[in-house]
Amino acid sequence: MPDMKRRKVKSYGKYIVADPGICHGAVTFRGTRIFVSDVLEQVAEGMKWDEIVRQWRGSVTRQAIAEAVLVARDALLQEKPRVSRRRPAA
Repeated sequence: MPDMKRRKVKSYGKYIVADPGICHGAVTFRGTRIFVSDVLEQVAEGMKWDEIVRQWRGSVTRQAIAEAVLVARDALLQEKPRVSRRRPAA
């Protein structure tokens, strides 16, 4: 049997993973090919969470959305990015 490369799956919680074998290792919701970044963009645009769940046909739950928001918050606090002083265009 050929020597199989071991995939290093990184888990960010119950619902969020980065698996090199799925979507080239992008951060997705467990068991799907749905990018966490796409759902966070929907949240940022003000879409209601129940509508997000409907749009993804239940593959992303409210609990998974909440975890995505918390993971993004933690990443932001950990990285301490420089924030632009420019105001967003109206």
